Amino acid sequence: MGENLYLFMIIALAVLAITDLVVGVSNDAVNFLNSAIGSKAISFRTVMIVASIGIAFGAISSSGMMEVARKGIFNPEHFVFAEIMIIFMAVMITDILLLDFFNTLGMPTSTTVSIVFELLGAAVAVSLVKIMGDGEGASSLWMYINTDKATEIILGILLSVVIAFTVGALVQFISRLLISFKFENKPSWVGAIFGGFALTSIIYFILVKGLKSASILSPEILETIANKQFLFILSNFVVWTLLSWMITTLTRISIYTIVIVMGTFALAMAFAGNDLVNFIGVPLAALESYTSWSTSGIDPNVYTMEGLSTAVKTPQYLLLLSGMIMVVTLWFSSKAKNVVKTSVDLSRQDEGDERFQPNFLSRQIVRFSIKASENIAALIPDIIVRKMDTRFEKPYVYVPKSRVQDLPAFDLVRASVNLMVASVLISLATSMKLPLSTTYVTFMVAMGSSLADRAWGAESAVYRVAGVLNVIGGWFFTAISAFTAAALIAYIIHLGGIWAIGVLLIIASFLIGKNYLTHTKKMKETKLEEKLERAESNSIIGVIEESAANISLAIKRANKIYTQSIDGLAKHDIETLRKSKKGISKFDKEVEDLRDNIFYFIKNLDESSVSTSNFYIAILSYLQDMTQSLEYIAKAGYKHVHNNHKKLRFNQIKDLKETDGYLDQLFTDIQTIFETKDFLKLTELIIGKQELFKKVDMKIHKQVERTRTDESSPKNTALYFSLLLETKDLLVATMNLLETYDQHANTKI
Repeated sequence: MGENLYLFMIIALAVLAITDLVVGVSNDAVNFLNSAIGSKAISFRTVMIVASIGIAFGAISSSGMMEVARKGIFNPEHFVFAEIMIIFMAVMITDILLLDFFNTLGMPTSTTVSIVFELLGAAVAVSLVKIMGDGEGASSLWMYINTDKATEIILGILLSVVIAFTVGALVQFISRLLISFKFENKPSWVGAIFGGFALTSIIYFILVKGLKSASILSPEILETIANKQFLFILSNFVVWTLLSWMITTLTRISIYTIVIVMGTFALAMAFAGNDLVNFIGVPLAALESYTSWSTSGIDPNVYTMEGLSTAVKTPQYLLLLSGMIMVVTLWFSSKAKNVVKTSVDLSRQDEGDERFQPNFLSRQIVRFSIKASENIAALIPDIIVRKMDTRFEKPYVYVPKSRVQDLPAFDLVRASVNLMVASVLISLATSMKLPLSTTYVTFMVAMGSSLADRAWGAESAVYRVAGVLNVIGGWFFTAISAFTAAALIAYIIHLGGIWAIGVLLIIASFLIGKNYLTHTKKMKETKLEEKLERAESNSIIGVIEESAANISLAIKRANKIYTQSIDGLAKHDIETLRKSKKGISKFDKEVEDLRDNIFYFIKNLDESSVSTSNFYIAILSYLQDMTQSLEYIAKAGYKHVHNNHKKLRFNQIKDLKETDGYLDQLFTDIQTIFETKDFLKLTELIIGKQELFKKVDMKIHKQVERTRTDESSPKNTALYFSLLLETKDLLVATMNLLETYDQHANTKI
C-alpha cells in the first residue's frame, strides 16, 4: 500500500506539473510579451514566434535552477521521504490554486514568490509537526530550514524591485535625452550606437551568462570569454554598431525593431531559464526522491533524503517537453492575453482607459513626487531644464477612433529599453542560480522607464501609481497566502494521508474548472458587449450620424435600467435592484469617458466648427443628466430593499408600473428613430411631451391624496415621491436631447 500511495502521488504531481506550466505561463506571459506587443513594432504573430523560440532555448538551459526546489529553502537531510512528499504535494496544490486565482482576476503575480513561500510554508508546517512529535524546542526549527539560501532568495526578490525600477528609469532617461521622441529623424549613427550597446548587452548576458548551462557553447569558449571579458564586449560593440549602421543606411529596417525582436527572444529565454523551476522543479525533485527511495527497500518514514543535497542534472528531454507545453500555452491561453493587457495599460504613453481607481496612498505618493520634482527642478538652471524638456516633447497627433486600437502603447525606444534591461537583469540572476522574480523585474523596469519617459503625467499619474500599488500589493498578498495555504494543506495531508490528497485534488480540479468556465463566459460577454463610442467628425451632420448609434444604445440601456429598478422594487427583489445599480454604474462611467474625451474632440475641429462642439457638448450634458436621474432611482430602490423597509403598497406599485409603461413606449420609439436615423419623427414625440409630464404629475397628485387619508409609511412616501420626481427629471433630460437633435438634424436635412 505504501509504495502505491507514493506512486499515486508522483502521478498526481506529474499532472499538477503540466497544469502548473499552463497556469504559470498564463500568468508570466506578460513578462516577455508586454513591450513587443505594446510597441506594435512587429506583428503579434511574429512576437509569438520569436517568444516561442526563446522559451524553447531557455527551457533547455534551466537545469541548474532546479536545485532551488530540492535544497534552496529547506535542508533535505533532516527530512524523511514521507515528509518530503507531503511538502511537495502541498506546494503544487497550493501553487496551482493561487496562480489560477490571480490569472482569473487578470493580475500578474510572481510565480517565484509563490513557489518560494509555498516551499517555506509547507516545510515549516512539517518541521513543526516533527518538532512537536520529538519533543524538541521551537528554536530547533531553523535546523530544518535553509535560512541562508532562503533569505538570499527573498532579499533578492525584494531588492530586484528597487534595482529594476531604478535601472529601467535611468537607462530610459539617458536614452530619451540622447535620442528624443523624434528618433526616426536622427542621423543613422545615433541609432547605430544605441543598437550596438543594446545588442552587445543582450548577446553577452544571454549567450555567455544565460546559456552557459545548456552546453551550446563549449567550455573552452566560455573560459576564453571569461578571461577576456573586456575584449569580448568591446569587439561585440564595434561589430554590432557597424552592422546596425549598415542596416539602417542600406535598408528601411529600423534598428529599434531589430533590438525589440532580439530583446523579445532574450527575455522569453531568460524567463524560461529562470522560471521553469517554479513550475516543474518540485515534481522533478519528487521524482528524484521517489526513484532514490524505491530502490532502497527502506521504510519511507525512516529513509532520509540526503540525496537531494547533491547536484543532479535534469534530463534534457524533460526540459524540452516542458518548454513545448509552455509554447502551446502561450499560443492558446486567453488568460495570458488578459494579464498582458493589465501591464500594457499601466505603462502606456497616452492617457487611454485607466483600469485602476486612485486611492489615498497613490494620491499622497503623487503629491509628494510632484513637490519633490519641483524642488529638484528649482536647483537646475532654467536653460538646462528647457533643453531637457525639448527632448521629451511628444507632438500631438489626432487619431480617428477606428484606428485607436492600432496605436502603440509606447514607442520603439522605450520598448527596446524595457526588453534590454529586463533580459540582462534576469539572465544575470540566472547565472547566479538565483530564482529572481521575472514578474517583479519586467514590471518594475516597465514602470521605471514609463516614469522616466514622462508617461505618468498629471492626468494619469495617480491612476498608474494606484495600479502599481495594486499589483505589488497582490504579490505580497501572494507571499502571505502562499505560506499560510501551503502550511495548512501540508498539515491536512499529514493528518489525512491518501484521503486528504484525493479530496484536495478534487477541490483543486473543481475550482480550476469553475474559474475557467467563469473566465470563458466573461470573455464572451466582453466580445458581445455594446459600448458608447467617441465621435470624431468635425461637422454637425457627421456628429449627428455618428452619435445616432450612441443615443440608440443609451436609450435602450436607460429603458432596461429603469424597468429593472421598478420591477425590483415591485417584487422586493434585491438581486434585480443590484443588477440595475451595476448597470447604471457602467453606463455612467462610459458617459463620463465621453465627456473626458471632449478635449481631443475639440482639438480635431477646424475654426468654423464651433457649433459642432456646442452640439456635441450639449448632447453629452443631457446624457449625463439622464444617468444621474437613473443612478438616483436605482440606488434609492436598492437602499430601500437592502434596509428591509416595508414593501410599496399595491397602488404605488401599480402607478410606478404604469409610469414604466409610458417610458418604455417612449424609449422604444426613440430607439427606433435613432436606429433608422429618421429624425423627422422626433417632432411628433416632442409634441407629446406635455402629455407625459401631465401623467407623471397626476401620479404625484394621487400620492398626495393618499398620504392625507390612509398612507402610514414615511419611508415609502418619501421613496415614491423621489422616484416620480427623478422620473420627471429623466423625461426633461430626454426631451432636451430630442429637441437638440430635432433642431440640428432636421434643419440640416
